[in-house]
Amino acid sequence: MNWVERAAELRQWSKGATRAPHKPLLLLYALGRFQQDDGDGELRYSAVEDELKRLLAEYGPRNRTSAAYPFHHLVSDGVWEVRTDRGAGSPGTGVRELRASNAAGRLVPELRMALRREPSLLGRMARVLLDANFPPSLHGELCEAVGLEPDAAQVGSERFSAARRQRDRRMRERVLTAYEYRCAFCGYDGRIGPVPVGLEAAHVRWWAFDGPDDVDNGLCLCSLHHKLFDKGVLGVGDGHRILVSQGFVGHSPAARAAVTGLSGRPLIGPQPGTALIAATHRAWHIEQVFHGDPRPAAVAEHRAKPLPQGLDRSSPPS
Repeated sequence: MNWVERAAELRQWSKGATRAPHKPLLLLYALGRFQQDDGDGELRYSAVEDELKRLLAEYGPRNRTSAAYPFHHLVSDGVWEVRTDRGAGSPGTGVRELRASNAAGRLVPELRMALRREPSLLGRMARVLLDANFPPSLHGELCEAVGLEPDAAQVGSERFSAARRQRDRRMRERVLTAYEYRCAFCGYDGRIGPVPVGLEAAHVRWWAFDGPDDVDNGLCLCSLHHKLFDKGVLGVGDGHRILVSQGFVGHSPAARAAVTGLSGRPLIGPQPGTALIAATHRAWHIEQVFHGDPRPAAVAEHRAKPLPQGLDRSSPPS
């Protein structure tokens, strides 16, 4: 049985390019728990509900779904089983029923045996789940969030489908060139000699959700703003102006300068003659990734003071 292919082909609710990573998140969580304790212990719904809710809130779409949804429906994919006080079988997606019946889930016996027999299988399954549902900027922290060892998903994934799309390796260079090697949000343009450092090509519409490797689906961002963009803290609205989520909280001068102070600013770039972000890709990111409502445009905190009489800004004082 090809467990990697099963992980890649989890049946998920879909409507167009809507994100529904509920089952992948639960399966990643279950793989993490298996790695930690060899997977024999069941995951009682009432004990893991809060952790699953946190994962869905942080890594799921803005339209929240109960943790009971994947706990029940993952059974249909042949990788997960649920038992209650009444025996085998899930009582459904009702939170009260899952709690009252002491519902507990775990990986099916055949998968647990395969994971013990072939230790590298866990990493390959995790890699496929991450690649198919999340951008690379979130893979490391997702592994940490579900309890997977940092290198668990570094094993190269199998080619599980002949129709699997191939990444365009030239995307990064084209996007960075279009934005003249500057972060489109803050203007950061650091280099070591001729080599840019801390600059990345971000997909607006994630590659995992049919986002093309085209310049009109890319942004040159520094590492910080790439992570915040993929986490839904930042977005790009009408007029290609920066959106900042009202859900973001940061009181330090650094947080204001790096995040909240960006609200309403126009993007830096791309250079003339280069395609702007396509409206369809911006709309997808706002609907599927951006969290909550945007803040009002930031107001400059420090206004220029009037110059002493007789001086102007074109020449220094004597």
